[in-house]
Amino acid sequence: MRYTEYRPNGILKDFIQCYFVCETDIPVMTDDKVFATGAVEILFNLGADGPQQIKNGDLVTCPDIQLWGQTIQPFTFTSYGKHCMFGIRFFTHTAACFFNERIEEFNDRIIDFKELGGKEAALLHLRLMEAKTPDRRIDLVEEFLMKRLLTSGPKFSKLKLVNNIMFDLSKEDFLENINTVAAKYGLSSRYLQKIFLNYSGLSPNLYTKIARFQKSLYRVAENKLSLTSIAYECGYFDQSHFIKDFKFFTGSPPSRFSPESSTDFSAALNN
Repeated sequence: MRYTEYRPNGILKDFIQCYFVCETDIPVMTDDKVFATGAVEILFNLGADGPQQIKNGDLVTCPDIQLWGQTIQPFTFTSYGKHCMFGIRFFTHTAACFFNERIEEFNDRIIDFKELGGKEAALLHLRLMEAKTPDRRIDLVEEFLMKRLLTSGPKFSKLKLVNNIMFDLSKEDFLENINTVAAKYGLSSRYLQKIFLNYSGLSPNLYTKIARFQKSLYRVAENKLSLTSIAYECGYFDQSHFIKDFKFFTGSPPSRFSPESSTDFSAALNN
């Protein structure tokens, strides 16, 4: 599977991590295991005979456009088909600016985006199918996103604050003291957690756990450091703390993890 990332343009650079394409030349069977990334994504199936999930031995057609909410619990699925998926990956706290729905309602769910985006989303999908180049597809997606962004004015009022809070939570020396961060901005810890949830779908503590897990995931896949060294480098209290969190997010201890168990992760790692 080929995985390619593209950077957004203009104002959308502050809202979109990247656009990406996953594709194969022939129909393939894939077993994918999905882990927490801290990001919400929208996937457009652009293949003539897009991937179908295998459920109870039967092929089940996937929605043409899928909204992937925050993944917290790991899950596995098997699919078959010739892949050509175009994706939008938001920053942790920016997807909410493109939806009227509460972003936390999407957690651990894969939703048919046509149910949320309506006729405009369906039309965008058709135009993406007709587009011949990545640049043209990006132009179409950015036109669609800008229209949605311009209708979310009230959400901009707290966006800078949430951005600053995320920066503080992402510091390597952060010790999970939410009260300290809240006091810095003159907020109660309860209010801080509320606005953070509204924008990201996650609590501040869960966000920091996912960020730390993602960092450790790449270290484990590289297989260059001991588990004790990885735990120390990624900010865990000790090795047992690291193993407990890793098992929560992947379903297996780091000693048994194989990057090949996740096609998307392998593609991103090798990109």
